[in-house]
Amino acid sequence: MYNELPKQTEKAILSDRKTGALNPYGFFGVAKRRIDNPHDYPNAIRSDFIRDTDKIMNCPYFARYQDKTQVFSLVKNDDISRRSLHVQLVSRIARTLGKALNLNVELIEAIALGHDIGHTPFGHTGERFLDELYREKKGRRFFHNVHSVRVLDKIFPLNLSLQTLDGILTHNGEIELAEYKPVSLNNFEELDEKIEKCYSENGFVTTLMPSTLEGCVVRVSDIIAYLGKDRHDATLTGIVGDKDFSDSGIGVINSEIINNISVNVIENSYGKPYIKMDDKLFSSIKQAKKENYEKIYLGDKVKKDTENTLKLMMAEMYEKLLIDLKNKDYSSFIYKHHIEYLSKPYYKRQVPYIETEPNQIVVDFIASMTDDYFIDLYSHLFPDSPLKINYKGYFE
Repeated sequence: MYNELPKQTEKAILSDRKTGALNPYGFFGVAKRRIDNPHDYPNAIRSDFIRDTDKIMNCPYFARYQDKTQVFSLVKNDDISRRSLHVQLVSRIARTLGKALNLNVELIEAIALGHDIGHTPFGHTGERFLDELYREKKGRRFFHNVHSVRVLDKIFPLNLSLQTLDGILTHNGEIELAEYKPVSLNNFEELDEKIEKCYSENGFVTTLMPSTLEGCVVRVSDIIAYLGKDRHDATLTGIVGDKDFSDSGIGVINSEIINNISVNVIENSYGKPYIKMDDKLFSSIKQAKKENYEKIYLGDKVKKDTENTLKLMMAEMYEKLLIDLKNKDYSSFIYKHHIEYLSKPYYKRQVPYIETEPNQIVVDFIASMTDDYFIDLYSHLFPDSPLKINYKGYFE
């Protein structure tokens, strides 16, 4: 079941493409940056947002996407999505939507490729456990979207644009809406205020909305990218069968879901100051997502047993690293693999990273880890621990 755009909408899009028309509601202005650095000015080779994309892709943590869980951890299967594939799928879908809607696809690409760079190992499971630990220690929250901004703005002071950082902060695809309408954001002071409220005010993170249509496109594309792909991956792991999902109205397989949601979003958003889907499609998405939770995310008993072990391991590692930091144990890996790594002279900071609050440093380090690194570090720190996590092998 592959829906098609109404002929009238398709004709208008092709006409716009021929004339080079731009969406009057898109962002085509000058990017704002924290520091007025001539090196970051747009030129004939790099626009503002091409420059942002280059900075993101060359950030050291970008490479770590390749060994971070998307949904399925500890499975040796090269066909299963990792975080690296997910951000590429989001980028591809978002650029397709953005091009059809005559938006700034360079801004879209920058937001999409950076949106999960602050994600923890072990996906949303790791995120939840790190949030619990940080709340217990400091009364502050951890959210991967907020931490992605921290990675690109504080841990690595890359001087990204306000528009890119805002899109990353507000991308949360776990919270679906029928309509996404931009909310104005004027400066970095307002961005920083929002970020602080995410850390300190329960529930504030759920109120975030992008300031650009481009950010709204990435947010809806995040949902499109994972909804059907998670089903595809679940069949590869054997958690579900090929025919275990019902058709809520958007299709069953990944390609149907991507096509049908995209067509509906374009049809309902073309020429409008918002990104929207119709009520019927929105209801179908909520039903499909509910089915994913029941059959994939919450239905795997083996995964639940593993999560209990992982939670204990992360808590033990957190305490060990925090003690090493407070004792100034320079032989600890929190110094050798993290603080020293971020203290290179070319990372120009107003305040040295080592002066960051200790719990924040521990959170930064754990969030930066890939799945394999986390497991290997735990085994190194606690060689006699009874806590073990095993991968499901290729031939099991």
